Amino acid sequence: MRPDYWNRAAEVRPRTKWTWRVSMRSRVWWPTTAVVLGLLVAGCGDGDKDAGSKDGKDKDAVAGAAVSAGGFPVSVTDCMGARTTFAAAPKKIVTSNAAALELLLRLGAGDKVIGTGFPPGKGTLPAELDARAQQVKVLGKTVIAKEKLLGSGADLYIDTFASMGGMGGGMGDAPTEAEFKAAGIKHVFLKSTACAANRKSPVTDLSAVQDDITSLGAVTGTSGEAKELVAGMKRTVDGVTSAIGSTPQNARPTYFFFDYDAGTKQPSVVCNRQVAHAVITLAGARNAFGDCDGDFKQVGWEDVIAKNPNWIQLGVRDRGGEAANKAAFDEAEKWLKDNPATKGLKAVKEGHFVRIGSERTTIAGVSNADTVRDIAKTIYPGKVG
Repeated sequence: MRPDYWNRAAEVRPRTKWTWRVSMRSRVWWPTTAVVLGLLVAGCGDGDKDAGSKDGKDKDAVAGAAVSAGGFPVSVTDCMGARTTFAAAPKKIVTSNAAALELLLRLGAGDKVIGTGFPPGKGTLPAELDARAQQVKVLGKTVIAKEKLLGSGADLYIDTFASMGGMGGGMGDAPTEAEFKAAGIKHVFLKSTACAANRKSPVTDLSAVQDDITSLGAVTGTSGEAKELVAGMKRTVDGVTSAIGSTPQNARPTYFFFDYDAGTKQPSVVCNRQVAHAVITLAGARNAFGDCDGDFKQVGWEDVIAKNPNWIQLGVRDRGGEAANKAAFDEAEKWLKDNPATKGLKAVKEGHFVRIGSERTTIAGVSNADTVRDIAKTIYPGKVG
């Protein structure tokens, strides 16, 4: 059964254009056998999924070789080793949400996107991408209805969510792989998000996000653009780690991501399999709940009090404008200062708040690297440029 917390979280905060991540997370929470992007080899195949390699070879290394070779066919694999082969770049793509849409826009493949679910609110994407994103047809304000997705005319569906058997809670009915095949739609997932809960060890870097970008670039014929995006992310993160690398682990501040928009009755914390854990770690902080295995976990305020973090990030979703965002950050900060359970926390008393939005911290994307830099600039003033 799906944890009822996500229903309660939706009740605490009204459903608006920027509350999509709560619904997204409710799907990622479940164990998954999802097909997730992971480049295998530029090999042969008819485009159907079949059994992948089980020899334990380093798939990332194989991926690099495949991309450098260039051209088609290109195969991508899921977490279980099954693969999907592309004889040519897809021409009509549907994305499950704003995260996948943004990656395609950054790759220069936005003209191939014919529809999306969970669309970005106006002004929530960087200015240079926002106008193009608003032109994409909205197939669903949340999860795209099964019939609409299968009848969309797409030849590729990029899914940011984990696969679920028997979705509840109003999340709709997902097509089966057989139904995708019958409709002529290849179905692939983003590994960095869809497989987060099932990772075997903590995620401490952005390699999974970068692998997704590389794989999407190979599938859409934009490998050159993907290489540039990944290189830019690495330069940004390398600059931060170089600046703070000499700081001993025990001298690095503890850090709590306060997911205000997910509800305040019981906090939802970032665990060590979620991309935000990597962002926090790379920024030179210690995730207060880094000992939690998984992606997210519901805890009690007594657990947060016991951690007594040095810094708190005010995790609010982008409201689509500077003034609205400031008001949301102010509201979250006021709640912490006024609430009897949190006003005595070290970070609250010292005013150690980080004002960076939820999406760029917890949703995989190019901006994860920028968030690493921005967190580090706040908690290490003068060290990071």
